[in-house]
Amino acid sequence: MLQCFLGLFSAVSLLVTVKGTNAVCPLKINPLKLVVRFNSSASADCSTSVTHQGMGWESTMGAVPLSTASLITWRVSQLIDWEIQPPFCYINYDENQCTVDLPVTIYKTPDSVSISTVNQVMMEGNQYELQCDIHNVAPAQNLTVNWYKGETLVNQTNFTDTIKRPVSKTSKLLIHPDRTDDGAQYRCETELKLGEAGPQPPPKNTSKPLIIEVHYKPKHSISTEKISQSDAVYLNCTVKANPAAVYTWHSEHLTEKISSSVIQSSTLSPGNYTCTATNNLGAESKVFIVSSAGRTTFWAIVIAGVVLAVLLIVSYVIIKIKSPPNTVI
Repeated sequence: MLQCFLGLFSAVSLLVTVKGTNAVCPLKINPLKLVVRFNSSASADCSTSVTHQGMGWESTMGAVPLSTASLITWRVSQLIDWEIQPPFCYINYDENQCTVDLPVTIYKTPDSVSISTVNQVMMEGNQYELQCDIHNVAPAQNLTVNWYKGETLVNQTNFTDTIKRPVSKTSKLLIHPDRTDDGAQYRCETELKLGEAGPQPPPKNTSKPLIIEVHYKPKHSISTEKISQSDAVYLNCTVKANPAAVYTWHSEHLTEKISSSVIQSSTLSPGNYTCTATNNLGAESKVFIVSSAGRTTFWAIVIAGVVLAVLLIVSYVIIKIKSPPNTVI
């Protein structure tokens, strides 16, 4: 009875499949892994250098029956099974069997990549959210979304999904725009990083750029400016603002309403002139202090005359000292 049991155990043990690696199983797979675009063909070779009783490929697609050849090829014309199990090559030798798996990754680039925002117009200082929508991409766990402002990379998003079939994903970016961002361009770019066995460089898809509009109130660089009255000088109150600013001027010397952002100083009496730039977000004023150009010219003439008189006196004294006695100068 014991001998019968031992014989049965020995027979069962011969049928056991021993999973192994290339280092212990006398099989060589080329390539070691496959990365294939959906609906494309795929193939891999399995070879051995040892005497064997048969080798073959097991797979849900393209299985190869037992063969006594030393090289057999697994091949499919269209890889369309997203849930395909890794094909494996097996060999029977020395009354044992071992196998080597062939990892297969099926990928698909997105049907579309688009960027959007809920707010078409943004206000300076507030927080807003940009959204990148990626439609039908696989595998999502190999997807990276790169966010660009102009040509500068500002953020990246990765995913941990293990779903093999195509899915749609969304990536979001929070921004805090200021006045310098008015007209800035944002875009999102997808990148399928499939490793060394995948296509190089990795497939990329980019959205159309999103140009943001930022509204901000007027802001002068300085609040006060001194101006000397002159034909060539202007009081320039021009300031950047979105929406564009409306200008008003106030002074005891102005007799009519002025809506221009620039006025000529030579047409004004000396004094203070306040310009206010206004839009729907706020207002800011700037004071111009206009001084008389005539007074400046008068004192310049007086000082020049004094300097000239001093120079003449000094010159006379020097010549008098160097001249011989009794010389009339």
